[in-house]
Amino acid sequence: MLTYTTLKDRPREFLAATGLTHDEFMRVLPAFVTAYTTCYPLDKTWQGKTRQRQVGGGAKGVLAPMEDKLLFILVYQKTNPLQTMHGLHFGLSQPQSNSWMHRLLPVLRRAFAALGMAPERDASQVAPSPLMLEGAPAGAMDGTERRRQRPTDAAQQTAHDSGKKKAHTDKNVLLINEYTSKVVYLSPPVAGKTHDKKAADEADLVYAVNSTLDKDTGFQGYEPAGVLTQQPQKSPEARS
Repeated sequence: MLTYTTLKDRPREFLAATGLTHDEFMRVLPAFVTAYTTCYPLDKTWQGKTRQRQVGGGAKGVLAPMEDKLLFILVYQKTNPLQTMHGLHFGLSQPQSNSWMHRLLPVLRRAFAALGMAPERDASQVAPSPLMLEGAPAGAMDGTERRRQRPTDAAQQTAHDSGKKKAHTDKNVLLINEYTSKVVYLSPPVAGKTHDKKAADEADLVYAVNSTLDKDTGFQGYEPAGVLTQQPQKSPEARS
């Protein structure tokens, strides 16, 4: 079974599973604990009712340690597994996994926001974002796809059927600060079949004046006003 205790002394596996080094994990943990107690006060039940028994009474859950709670939600965010498979790794059933995911995702968002690590979700706030201005207004844009459950509706099946990934996917546009490698902006999800440039156009990002933006061929033709864009070109040798 996957636990913080079994993983903390295995740095390569820890980074692969969570996307964080152990030091980064430990920096996030205090903010996560604070966010958890804010969202779910100790004197209240999960349903928000006054607790009848003392804190710590009753059966101990599998994810009782706060480190395991943070590990659980980070692994889910990093690897995007099926809920059944994720539950098997942590000794939980699929319904239990689903319940914990919905319980912990708001906590993780609150913790990252408190640390100033949460990406902007409002495209109009990208220009003044401290995440974007850290170092210099230089960004890199990319589209990212993740697998999703196959829709039952035929029209949705077609929209989410990504030929490149050969699967049904959702897509987001990411803007990353080139100096810090931090995610500055995360767009709302769109159907996986949506072209990268169209998704960027629909996001309608507002950039700082004189920003630079690296992009790949998926964003060819995307030229926001006041931004110097750079797109790598294939060498003549690669074309031949």
